[in-house]
Amino acid sequence: MDTEPRWLTPVEERAWRGMMRMHDLVVSEAGRVMQSEFGLSGADYPVLAELTRAPGARLRILELTRVLGWEKSRVSHQLARMVKRGLLARDECAEDGRGAYVMVTPAGRAAIEAAAPRHAEDVRRLLLDHLTPGQVTMLAEISETIIGKIGDTPR
Repeated sequence: MDTEPRWLTPVEERAWRGMMRMHDLVVSEAGRVMQSEFGLSGADYPVLAELTRAPGARLRILELTRVLGWEKSRVSHQLARMVKRGLLARDECAEDGRGAYVMVTPAGRAAIEAAAPRHAEDVRRLLLDHLTPGQVTMLAEISETIIGKIGDTPR
């Protein structure tokens, strides 16, 4: 039995396209600033941010992959580049011998500590300052709902 596709309504399409365009603009501009002022790529910053939030500033690579929501190959390539640049180090997992940890080096910590104040300023300048407090709360709730639903779905 063929079913008719559930096409987006004009408002739904506007919401989808607007969210995608907003994401691209904010991420692109924030990444440009991180690269030009701190030598960090748009992908370096979230890796360093997640690792510095973790106990001991280290995570198993599979856990970092899950937290970032990236494909395993993307994480692997990104980590290799960051290790090569001295921002991260890898350590084998003694508990099971299969996994590995990735940790922030002193150079990585210095890089994120230098970049974090500008990053926070950019998040405000590019996104939060254009919203009311209620809209910020609503955006947080919408984001958490979608992330929770997609995170619960088997892939």
